Amino acid sequence: MPRNRRGLSAALLLSLALLVSACSTDGNSASSVGLGGGGNTDGKGAVTLNVGDQKGGSEAILRAAGELKDLPYRVKWSTFTSGPPMLEAVNAGAVDIGTVGNTPPVFAAGARSKIVVVAAVHGDPAGEAILVPENSPLKKTTDLKGRTLAVAQGSSAHFQLIASLKAAGLKLSDIKVTLLQPADALAAFNSGKVDAWAVWDPYTSQVLGSGKGRILTNGRGVVNGLTVQVAAPAALKDKKKEQAIGDLIARLRRAQDWVYEHPEAWAKVWAKDTGLPYDVALAAVKRSYGTRVPVALDKDAIASEQRIADTFADLKLIPRHFDFADYVDGRFNDNLPPSASPARSYGKAPSS
Repeated sequence: MPRNRRGLSAALLLSLALLVSACSTDGNSASSVGLGGGGNTDGKGAVTLNVGDQKGGSEAILRAAGELKDLPYRVKWSTFTSGPPMLEAVNAGAVDIGTVGNTPPVFAAGARSKIVVVAAVHGDPAGEAILVPENSPLKKTTDLKGRTLAVAQGSSAHFQLIASLKAAGLKLSDIKVTLLQPADALAAFNSGKVDAWAVWDPYTSQVLGSGKGRILTNGRGVVNGLTVQVAAPAALKDKKKEQAIGDLIARLRRAQDWVYEHPEAWAKVWAKDTGLPYDVALAAVKRSYGTRVPVALDKDAIASEQRIADTFADLKLIPRHFDFADYVDGRFNDNLPPSASPARSYGKAPSS
């Protein structure tokens, strides 16, 4: 978006709200009300895999990469507006598998949901950022002390905020937290009602592209950068569905490779599918989404998710402490690199 464009249209706000609520874990918000459409079916065969998706997500990537051709089973797509209702559907057995960020499984497991994390990708968390207005006097994380900051409750950005503050020697109690979903937080940020905003791409790219804000700090070095696929235990016990899930995961991994190799092509598809401006989509691809590499669900991945779970349990934002390893199944790890493997890079991809 041109830097002299000062605001966002209502239509674009809606598109962004539907898209990026994937990272939110606040199931009571207006932008996370459950099924948002879908119902498309691909493939053929006696086995039907019910796949949860979000706008501009797995279906769009697989289709753009040509990975939905010659499916030996059927995929029925259900589109959700956020991770929590998708995981509720997984828990209920209505969805066999779906992709979410690193935090929704923590909240679902904390509620004793019937879910299993079966695959992961690791990306550059540069898009997980704390933003401040372009002319803000705040220069470093410690400058946030006593300031007001907006964040979506229980989102990946919420954890990134906590972790960034801790790295700077601060606690949540050192700042004034305003819990807002992204569309409302953006309005508060643009109007100066908050001093900073903890959020994720493509909002990060949108704000930077508008010239109205800059990155105070990002998630590099403080969050795990994982995105995961979550399956229903009952589906994994069905041998035919298990095979289909393994095949779908393999296709998603190849599609992720395609995104990295064709960032401009994917940005065009993503922009058309979501309503994002092309330049914002391309910036988000190069900063975040295109950097993802399939990785193993190893001890390091489990330990990093455990830290998230313990953090929210200690803050009493989830009802209990639990062992995250109980909700992980590594049967599809194959010969993948370790979870701590470096994310991909586009050279001088934007980070601020």
